[in-house]
Amino acid sequence: MNNRNLFTLIPKVDELLDKENIKKLMEFIPRKIVLDSIRLEIDQIREKIKKGNITEEEVLESINSLEGSIEKTARDKNAYKLRRVVNATGVVIHTNLGRSLINMKTMDSISEIASNYSNLEYDLDRGARGSRYSHLEEIVCEITGGEGAMVVNNNAAAVMLALSTMAKDKEVIVSRGELIEIGGSFRIPDVMEQSGAKLVAVGTTNKTHLRDYERAINEETAALLKVHTSNYRILGFTSSVDSEELFQLKEKYNLPLIEDLGSGVLIDLSKYGIEYEPTVQDSLNKGVDIVTFSGDKLLGGPQAGIIVGKKEYIEEMKRNPLTRAFRVDKFTIAALEVTLRYYLDENIATREIPTLNMLTMPLEEIKNKALKLKRRINRRIKDNSFLVDIEDSFSEVGGGSLPLEKLASKSIAISLKDLSTQEFENNLREYTIPIITRLYKDKIYLDLRTVREDEFNIVVEGLEYALKKVKEYKQ
Repeated sequence: MNNRNLFTLIPKVDELLDKENIKKLMEFIPRKIVLDSIRLEIDQIREKIKKGNITEEEVLESINSLEGSIEKTARDKNAYKLRRVVNATGVVIHTNLGRSLINMKTMDSISEIASNYSNLEYDLDRGARGSRYSHLEEIVCEITGGEGAMVVNNNAAAVMLALSTMAKDKEVIVSRGELIEIGGSFRIPDVMEQSGAKLVAVGTTNKTHLRDYERAINEETAALLKVHTSNYRILGFTSSVDSEELFQLKEKYNLPLIEDLGSGVLIDLSKYGIEYEPTVQDSLNKGVDIVTFSGDKLLGGPQAGIIVGKKEYIEEMKRNPLTRAFRVDKFTIAALEVTLRYYLDENIATREIPTLNMLTMPLEEIKNKALKLKRRINRRIKDNSFLVDIEDSFSEVGGGSLPLEKLASKSIAISLKDLSTQEFENNLREYTIPIITRLYKDKIYLDLRTVREDEFNIVVEGLEYALKKVKEYKQ
Protein backbone atom coordinates (compact mmCIF):
# COMPACT_ATOMS: atom_id res chain seq x y z
CA MET A 1 0.00 0.00 0.00
CA ASN A 2 1.44 3.40 -1.00
CA ASN A 3 1.77 6.34 1.32
CA ARG A 4 -1.42 8.05 0.10
CA ASN A 5 -3.48 4.99 0.98
CA LEU A 6 -1.81 4.66 4.37
CA PHE A 7 -3.11 8.13 5.30
CA THR A 8 -6.69 6.92 4.76
CA LEU A 9 -6.27 4.39 7.57
CA ILE A 10 -5.91 7.14 10.18
CA PRO A 11 -9.22 7.80 11.99
CA LYS A 12 -10.67 11.33 12.00
CA VAL A 13 -10.55 13.48 15.14
CA ASP A 14 -14.36 13.42 15.51
CA GLU A 15 -14.37 9.61 15.34
CA LEU A 16 -11.87 9.42 18.17
CA LEU A 17 -13.79 11.97 20.26
CA ASP A 18 -16.83 9.71 19.95
CA LYS A 19 -15.01 6.70 21.40
CA GLU A 20 -16.32 5.60 24.82
CA ASN A 21 -12.86 5.61 26.43
CA ILE A 22 -12.15 9.11 25.16
CA LYS A 23 -15.52 10.37 26.44
CA LYS A 24 -14.71 8.98 29.90
CA LEU A 25 -11.32 10.65 29.72
CA MET A 26 -12.98 14.04 29.17
CA GLU A 27 -14.96 13.64 32.40
CA PHE A 28 -11.85 14.53 34.43
CA ILE A 29 -9.46 15.99 31.85
CA PRO A 30 -10.38 19.24 30.01
CA ARG A 31 -11.66 18.68 26.45
CA LYS A 32 -8.98 20.99 25.02
CA ILE A 33 -6.17 18.85 26.48
CA VAL A 34 -7.76 15.65 25.14
CA LEU A 35 -8.26 17.27 21.72
CA ASP A 36 -4.65 18.49 21.62
CA SER A 37 -3.49 14.98 22.59
CA ILE A 38 -5.54 13.37 19.79
CA ARG A 39 -4.08 15.75 17.22
CA LEU A 40 -0.56 15.21 18.53
CA GLU A 41 -0.79 11.41 18.32
CA ILE A 42 -2.37 11.54 14.84
CA ASP A 43 0.30 13.97 13.62
CA GLN A 44 3.04 11.61 14.80
CA ILE A 45 1.60 8.78 12.70
CA ARG A 46 1.24 11.11 9.70
CA GLU A 47 4.84 12.27 10.08
CA LYS A 48 6.13 8.68 10.02
CA ILE A 49 4.10 7.96 6.88
CA LYS A 50 5.46 11.12 5.19
CA LYS A 51 9.01 10.02 5.88
CA GLY A 52 8.22 6.59 4.46
CA ASN A 53 9.76 4.72 7.38
CA ILE A 54 6.64 2.84 8.52
CA THR A 55 4.87 -0.22 7.09
CA GLU A 56 1.15 -0.80 6.74
CA GLU A 57 1.33 -3.31 9.60
CA GLU A 58 3.04 -0.73 11.84
CA VAL A 59 0.43 1.90 10.93
CA LEU A 60 -2.38 -0.48 11.89
CA GLU A 61 -0.58 -1.34 15.12
CA SER A 62 -0.24 2.37 15.97
CA ILE A 63 -3.93 2.96 15.21
CA ASN A 64 -4.98 0.01 17.38
CA SER A 65 -3.05 1.46 20.31
CA LEU A 66 -4.12 5.04 19.55
CA GLU A 67 -6.68 5.34 22.35
CA GLY A 68 -4.12 4.21 24.92
CA SER A 69 -1.53 6.61 23.53
CA ILE A 70 -4.02 9.48 23.61
CA GLU A 71 -4.93 8.71 27.23
CA LYS A 72 -1.27 8.64 28.31
CA THR A 73 -0.48 11.88 26.49
CA ALA A 74 -3.58 13.58 27.92
CA ARG A 75 -2.74 12.48 31.46
CA ASP A 76 0.84 13.72 31.04
CA LYS A 77 -0.37 17.07 29.70
CA ASN A 78 -2.89 17.38 32.53
CA ALA A 79 -0.37 16.56 35.28
CA TYR A 80 0.91 19.40 37.45
CA LYS A 81 4.42 20.56 36.62
CA LEU A 82 5.34 20.94 40.28
CA ARG A 83 5.16 17.42 41.65
CA ARG A 84 5.84 15.52 44.82
CA VAL A 85 9.03 13.42 44.84
CA VAL A 86 10.71 11.06 47.29
CA ASN A 87 14.07 12.41 48.43
CA ALA A 88 16.34 9.40 48.87
CA THR A 89 19.55 11.39 48.33
CA GLY A 90 20.36 11.91 52.00
CA VAL A 91 20.62 15.69 51.46
CA VAL A 92 18.25 17.04 54.11
CA ILE A 93 17.82 20.64 52.91
CA HIS A 94 17.84 19.84 49.19
CA THR A 95 17.49 23.12 47.29
CA ASN A 96 16.48 21.37 44.05
CA LEU A 97 13.84 19.32 45.86
CA GLY A 98 12.12 22.13 47.77
CA ARG A 99 14.41 22.55 50.78
CA SER A 100 12.70 22.19 54.18
CA LEU A 101 9.56 20.10 54.61
CA ILE A 102 6.46 21.38 56.36
CA ASN A 103 4.73 18.95 58.72
CA MET A 104 1.02 18.14 58.52
CA LYS A 105 0.09 20.20 61.59
CA THR A 106 1.56 23.23 59.85
CA MET A 107 -0.30 22.34 56.66
CA ASP A 108 -3.56 22.20 58.65
CA SER A 109 -2.95 25.76 59.80
CA ILE A 110 -2.20 26.91 56.24
CA SER A 111 -5.37 25.20 55.01
CA GLU A 112 -7.45 26.87 57.72
CA ILE A 113 -6.11 30.31 56.79
CA ALA A 114 -6.14 29.79 53.02
CA SER A 115 -9.70 28.48 52.77
CA ASN A 116 -11.22 31.14 55.03
CA TYR A 117 -11.01 34.86 55.60
CA SER A 118 -8.38 35.87 58.17
CA ASN A 119 -7.17 38.87 60.15
CA LEU A 120 -4.13 39.21 57.87
CA GLU A 121 -4.18 43.02 58.04
CA TYR A 122 -6.94 43.57 60.58
CA ASP A 123 -6.47 44.43 64.26
CA LEU A 124 -9.14 42.46 66.11
CA ASP A 125 -8.65 44.45 69.34
CA ARG A 126 -9.11 47.86 67.73
CA GLY A 127 -11.50 46.80 64.98
CA ALA A 128 -9.36 48.63 62.43
CA ARG A 129 -6.68 48.07 59.82
CA GLY A 130 -3.63 46.25 61.19
CA SER A 131 -0.22 45.09 59.96
CA ARG A 132 0.64 41.67 58.57
CA TYR A 133 4.04 41.95 60.28
CA SER A 134 2.47 41.98 63.75
CA HIS A 135 1.55 38.27 63.60
CA LEU A 136 5.19 37.14 63.72
CA GLU A 137 7.09 39.94 65.45
CA GLU A 138 6.29 38.92 69.01
CA ILE A 139 7.19 35.24 68.61
CA VAL A 140 10.45 36.02 66.72
CA CYS A 141 11.50 38.47 69.44
CA GLU A 142 10.57 36.05 72.22
CA ILE A 143 12.75 33.27 70.75
CA THR A 144 15.73 35.40 69.67
CA GLY A 145 15.74 38.20 72.26
CA GLY A 146 15.52 40.91 69.59
CA GLU A 147 13.72 44.22 70.12
CA GLY A 148 11.89 44.13 66.83
CA ALA A 149 11.39 41.80 63.87
CA MET A 150 9.83 41.55 60.44
CA VAL A 151 9.58 38.91 57.72
CA VAL A 152 10.05 39.28 53.96
CA ASN A 153 9.95 36.77 51.12
CA ASN A 154 13.57 35.51 51.28
CA ASN A 155 16.93 36.28 52.84
CA ALA A 156 18.33 38.10 49.80
CA ALA A 157 15.37 40.47 50.12
CA ALA A 158 16.05 40.79 53.86
CA VAL A 159 19.68 41.83 53.23
CA MET A 160 18.67 44.22 50.45
CA LEU A 161 15.96 45.85 52.57
CA ALA A 162 18.29 46.28 55.56
CA LEU A 163 21.02 47.87 53.43
CA SER A 164 18.58 50.04 51.48
CA THR A 165 17.10 51.37 54.73
CA MET A 166 20.31 51.83 56.72
CA ALA A 167 22.94 52.64 54.08
CA LYS A 168 21.47 53.85 50.80
CA ASP A 169 23.97 56.03 48.91
CA LYS A 170 26.45 55.44 51.74
CA GLU A 171 29.36 53.03 52.24
CA VAL A 172 29.13 49.62 53.88
CA ILE A 173 32.33 47.84 54.92
CA VAL A 174 32.60 44.07 54.44
CA SER A 175 35.45 41.55 54.33
CA ARG A 176 36.56 40.32 50.90
CA GLY A 177 36.43 36.79 52.27
CA GLU A 178 32.70 37.21 52.86
CA LEU A 179 31.65 38.36 49.37
CA ILE A 180 29.86 35.09 48.80
CA GLU A 181 27.74 33.80 45.95
CA ILE A 182 24.51 32.10 46.96
CA GLY A 183 22.16 29.87 44.94
CA GLY A 184 21.28 30.80 41.37
CA SER A 185 24.44 32.94 40.90
CA PHE A 186 23.16 35.70 43.23
CA ARG A 187 26.12 37.46 44.81
CA ILE A 188 26.39 39.62 47.92
CA PRO A 189 28.06 42.49 45.95
CA ASP A 190 25.16 42.46 43.47
CA VAL A 191 22.57 42.51 46.27
CA MET A 192 24.42 45.43 47.87
CA GLU A 193 24.55 47.32 44.59
CA GLN A 194 20.81 46.92 44.04
CA SER A 195 20.14 48.17 47.57
CA GLY A 196 21.85 51.46 46.75
CA ALA A 197 24.62 50.90 49.29
CA LYS A 198 28.26 51.31 48.22
CA LEU A 199 30.45 48.28 48.83
CA VAL A 200 33.81 48.78 50.49
CA ALA A 201 35.69 45.46 50.56
CA VAL A 202 38.58 45.14 53.02
CA GLY A 203 41.25 42.55 53.77
CA THR A 204 42.04 39.64 51.48
CA THR A 205 40.21 36.46 50.50
CA ASN A 206 41.80 34.42 53.27
CA LYS A 207 42.72 37.04 55.90
CA THR A 208 40.91 40.07 57.25
CA HIS A 209 41.86 41.90 60.45
CA LEU A 210 39.99 44.38 62.64
CA ARG A 211 42.44 47.11 61.57
CA ASP A 212 41.33 46.61 57.94
CA TYR A 213 37.80 47.63 58.87
CA GLU A 214 38.97 50.60 60.94
CA ARG A 215 41.18 51.99 58.18
CA ALA A 216 38.20 52.02 55.81
CA ILE A 217 35.89 53.98 58.13
CA ASN A 218 35.23 57.59 57.07
CA GLU A 219 32.41 60.14 57.06
CA GLU A 220 30.65 58.21 54.25
CA THR A 221 30.52 54.94 56.21
CA ALA A 222 26.94 53.99 57.13
CA ALA A 223 27.34 50.43 58.49
CA LEU A 224 29.57 47.44 59.09
CA LEU A 225 28.44 44.20 57.47
CA LYS A 226 29.31 40.68 58.60
CA VAL A 227 28.36 37.82 56.26
CA HIS A 228 28.46 34.28 57.61
CA THR A 229 30.03 32.02 54.98
CA SER A 230 27.58 29.21 55.60
CA ASN A 231 27.92 27.61 52.16
CA TYR A 232 31.71 27.18 52.03
CA ARG A 233 34.83 27.12 54.20
CA ILE A 234 38.34 28.44 53.59
CA LEU A 235 40.84 26.25 55.42
CA GLY A 236 44.51 26.76 56.25
CA PHE A 237 46.19 30.17 56.57
CA THR A 238 43.08 32.19 57.41
CA SER A 239 41.71 34.71 59.85
CA SER A 240 38.47 36.66 60.05
CA VAL A 241 36.85 39.14 62.39
CA ASP A 242 33.81 37.94 64.30
CA SER A 243 30.86 40.09 65.28
CA GLU A 244 32.07 40.39 68.89
CA GLU A 245 35.24 42.13 67.69
CA LEU A 246 33.32 44.31 65.23
CA PHE A 247 31.17 45.45 68.15
CA GLN A 248 34.21 47.41 69.38
CA LEU A 249 34.29 49.45 66.16
CA LYS A 250 30.54 49.83 66.16
CA GLU A 251 30.68 51.40 69.60
CA LYS A 252 33.79 53.49 68.92
CA TYR A 253 32.44 55.04 65.70
CA ASN A 254 28.70 54.84 66.44
CA LEU A 255 27.98 52.67 63.41
CA PRO A 256 25.26 50.01 63.09
CA LEU A 257 26.44 46.41 62.72
CA ILE A 258 24.50 44.13 60.35
CA GLU A 259 25.04 40.37 60.14
CA ASP A 260 23.72 38.08 57.44
CA LEU A 261 23.67 34.58 58.91
CA GLY A 262 22.25 32.90 55.78
CA SER A 263 20.86 29.79 57.46
CA GLY A 264 18.69 30.60 60.43
CA VAL A 265 19.77 28.49 63.40
CA LEU A 266 17.78 28.94 66.61
CA ILE A 267 19.20 26.01 68.62
CA ASP A 268 22.75 24.86 69.28
CA LEU A 269 23.21 21.89 66.94
CA SER A 270 26.56 20.91 68.44
CA LYS A 271 24.78 19.14 71.31
CA TYR A 272 23.44 16.69 68.67
CA GLY A 273 26.90 15.91 67.32
CA ILE A 274 26.68 18.41 64.46
CA GLU A 275 29.29 21.09 63.77
CA TYR A 276 28.58 24.31 65.67
CA GLU A 277 26.74 26.91 63.62
CA PRO A 278 26.25 30.43 65.04
CA THR A 279 22.71 30.95 66.29
CA VAL A 280 20.67 34.12 65.85
CA GLN A 281 20.68 34.55 69.63
CA ASP A 282 24.51 34.41 69.68
CA SER A 283 24.76 37.26 67.17
CA LEU A 284 22.31 39.49 69.02
CA ASN A 285 24.06 38.79 72.32
CA LYS A 286 27.34 39.93 70.76
CA GLY A 287 25.82 43.33 70.04
CA VAL A 288 24.77 42.97 66.39
CA ASP A 289 22.08 45.54 65.59
CA ILE A 290 20.36 43.71 62.72
CA VAL A 291 20.51 39.98 61.91
CA THR A 292 19.04 38.48 58.72
CA PHE A 293 18.50 34.79 58.01
CA SER A 294 16.42 32.32 56.00
CA GLY A 295 13.23 30.63 57.14
CA ASP A 296 13.51 27.57 54.89
CA LYS A 297 16.99 26.29 55.68
CA LEU A 298 18.11 25.17 59.14
CA LEU A 299 15.13 26.89 60.74
CA GLY A 300 12.96 24.34 58.93
CA GLY A 301 10.07 26.56 57.87
CA PRO A 302 8.73 28.06 54.62
CA GLN A 303 10.72 30.26 52.29
CA ALA A 304 11.16 33.58 54.05
CA GLY A 305 13.74 36.15 55.05
CA ILE A 306 13.65 37.08 58.73
CA ILE A 307 15.06 40.38 60.05
CA VAL A 308 15.51 40.82 63.80
CA GLY A 309 17.28 43.37 65.97
CA LYS A 310 17.00 46.98 67.09
CA LYS A 311 13.43 48.23 66.93
CA GLU A 312 14.36 51.65 65.54
CA TYR A 313 15.88 50.07 62.41
CA ILE A 314 13.05 47.55 62.01
CA GLU A 315 10.46 50.35 62.10
CA GLU A 316 12.39 52.24 59.40
CA MET A 317 12.41 49.11 57.23
CA LYS A 318 8.65 48.73 57.53
CA ARG A 319 8.31 52.22 56.00
CA ASN A 320 10.73 51.50 53.13
CA PRO A 321 8.92 51.33 49.73
CA LEU A 322 10.79 48.07 48.97
CA THR A 323 8.89 46.40 51.81
CA ARG A 324 5.76 46.29 49.65
CA ALA A 325 7.64 44.39 46.94
CA PHE A 326 9.20 41.98 49.44
CA ARG A 327 6.20 41.30 51.67
CA VAL A 328 5.11 37.78 52.55
CA ASP A 329 1.65 36.32 51.94
CA LYS A 330 -0.77 34.68 54.36
CA PHE A 331 0.48 31.16 53.54
CA THR A 332 4.03 32.00 54.63
CA ILE A 333 2.87 33.79 57.77
CA ALA A 334 0.66 30.85 58.79
CA ALA A 335 3.42 28.28 58.18
CA LEU A 336 6.14 30.32 59.87
CA GLU A 337 4.06 31.05 62.97
CA VAL A 338 3.45 27.34 63.60
CA THR A 339 7.12 26.50 62.96
CA LEU A 340 8.37 29.24 65.29
CA ARG A 341 6.03 28.17 68.10
CA TYR A 342 7.74 24.76 68.15
CA TYR A 343 10.95 26.55 69.13
CA LEU A 344 9.47 27.53 72.48
CA ASP A 345 10.41 23.98 73.53
CA GLU A 346 13.55 22.52 71.93
CA ASN A 347 12.40 18.92 72.41
CA ILE A 348 9.19 19.66 70.54
CA ALA A 349 11.12 21.48 67.80
CA THR A 350 13.44 18.54 67.11
CA ARG A 351 10.48 16.16 67.07
CA GLU A 352 7.96 18.16 65.03
CA ILE A 353 10.09 20.13 62.56
CA PRO A 354 11.03 17.63 59.80
CA THR A 355 14.39 19.27 58.99
CA LEU A 356 15.55 19.22 62.62
CA ASN A 357 14.16 15.72 63.10
CA MET A 358 16.16 14.38 60.14
CA LEU A 359 19.35 16.19 61.13
CA THR A 360 19.26 14.96 64.73
CA MET A 361 17.98 11.43 63.97
CA PRO A 362 20.10 8.80 65.78
CA LEU A 363 22.01 6.34 63.58
CA GLU A 364 20.27 3.39 65.27
CA GLU A 365 16.88 4.73 64.21
CA ILE A 366 18.08 5.10 60.61
CA LYS A 367 19.44 1.54 60.70
CA ASN A 368 16.07 0.20 61.89
CA LYS A 369 14.34 2.04 59.05
CA ALA A 370 16.79 0.53 56.55
CA LEU A 371 16.17 -3.00 57.88
CA LYS A 372 12.41 -2.50 57.70
CA LEU A 373 12.56 -1.21 54.11
CA LYS A 374 14.90 -4.00 53.03
CA ARG A 375 12.50 -6.65 54.38
CA ARG A 376 9.60 -5.02 52.56
CA ILE A 377 11.54 -4.89 49.28
CA ASN A 378 12.61 -8.53 49.57
CA ARG A 379 9.02 -9.63 50.20
CA ARG A 380 7.78 -7.87 47.07
CA ILE A 381 10.65 -8.24 44.60
CA LYS A 382 12.01 -11.72 44.05
CA ASP A 383 14.38 -11.47 41.12
CA ASN A 384 17.90 -12.86 40.76
CA SER A 385 19.01 -9.80 38.81
CA PHE A 386 18.02 -7.47 41.66
CA LEU A 387 20.26 -7.44 44.76
CA VAL A 388 19.54 -5.40 47.90
CA ASP A 389 21.93 -4.65 50.74
CA ILE A 390 22.39 -2.12 53.56
CA GLU A 391 25.55 -0.05 53.52
CA ASP A 392 27.09 2.68 55.65
CA SER A 393 26.78 6.09 54.05
CA PHE A 394 26.93 9.80 54.80
CA SER A 395 24.10 12.32 54.60
CA GLU A 396 24.57 16.04 53.99
CA VAL A 397 22.86 19.05 55.53
CA GLY A 398 22.41 20.83 52.18
CA GLY A 399 20.88 24.20 51.37
CA GLY A 400 24.27 25.91 51.56
CA SER A 401 24.52 25.05 55.27
CA LEU A 402 27.40 23.32 57.05
CA PRO A 403 29.22 22.32 53.82
CA LEU A 404 31.84 20.18 55.59
CA GLU A 405 29.40 18.28 57.77
CA LYS A 406 28.99 14.56 57.00
CA LEU A 407 26.24 12.80 58.95
CA ALA A 408 26.70 9.06 59.44
CA SER A 409 23.76 7.24 57.88
CA LYS A 410 22.52 3.97 56.39
CA SER A 411 21.48 3.39 52.80
CA ILE A 412 19.73 0.71 50.81
CA ALA A 413 22.20 -0.25 48.08
CA ILE A 414 20.76 -1.83 44.93
CA SER A 415 22.88 -3.79 42.45
CA LEU A 416 21.62 -5.06 39.10
CA LYS A 417 22.97 -8.10 37.28
CA ASP A 418 23.29 -7.63 33.50
CA LEU A 419 20.94 -4.65 33.57
CA SER A 420 21.57 -0.94 33.08
CA THR A 421 21.87 0.89 36.40
CA GLN A 422 21.58 4.25 34.63
CA GLU A 423 18.36 3.19 32.90
CA PHE A 424 17.01 1.91 36.23
CA GLU A 425 17.73 5.28 37.85
CA ASN A 426 16.02 7.05 34.95
CA ASN A 427 12.95 4.87 35.43
CA LEU A 428 12.80 5.74 39.14
CA ARG A 429 12.63 9.41 38.14
CA GLU A 430 9.87 8.64 35.64
CA TYR A 431 7.70 6.87 38.22
CA THR A 432 4.31 8.38 39.14
CA ILE A 433 5.91 9.81 42.27
CA PRO A 434 9.53 10.25 41.15
CA ILE A 435 12.18 8.73 43.44
CA ILE A 436 15.42 10.72 43.51
CA THR A 437 18.42 8.60 44.49
CA ARG A 438 22.23 8.61 44.32
CA LEU A 439 24.09 6.65 41.68
CA TYR A 440 27.63 5.64 42.70
CA LYS A 441 29.95 2.96 41.31
CA ASP A 442 27.12 1.29 39.40
CA LYS A 443 24.87 1.01 42.45
CA ILE A 444 21.66 2.84 43.37
CA TYR A 445 21.67 4.28 46.91
CA LEU A 446 18.60 5.25 48.93
CA ASP A 447 19.62 7.11 52.09
CA LEU A 448 17.16 6.37 54.89
CA ARG A 449 17.78 9.64 56.72
CA THR A 450 15.59 11.47 54.21
CA VAL A 451 13.12 8.68 53.34
CA ARG A 452 10.11 8.61 55.67
CA GLU A 453 8.42 5.36 56.68
CA ASP A 454 5.13 6.53 55.16
CA GLU A 455 6.99 6.61 51.80
CA PHE A 456 8.12 2.97 51.92
CA ASN A 457 5.21 1.68 49.79
CA ILE A 458 5.94 4.32 47.16
CA VAL A 459 9.61 3.29 47.12
CA VAL A 460 8.85 -0.43 46.79
CA GLU A 461 6.30 0.11 44.02
CA GLY A 462 8.73 2.49 42.27
CA LEU A 463 11.48 -0.13 42.41
CA GLU A 464 9.12 -2.73 40.92
CA TYR A 465 8.21 -0.31 38.13
CA ALA A 466 11.87 0.58 37.41
CA LEU A 467 12.92 -3.09 37.30
CA LYS A 468 10.09 -4.01 34.93
CA LYS A 469 10.92 -1.11 32.60
CA VAL A 470 14.67 -1.78 32.55
CA LYS A 471 14.01 -5.41 31.61
CA GLU A 472 11.69 -4.32 28.80
CA TYR A 473 14.39 -1.94 27.60
CA LYS A 474 16.95 -4.76 27.48
CA GLN A 475 14.62 -6.91 25.38
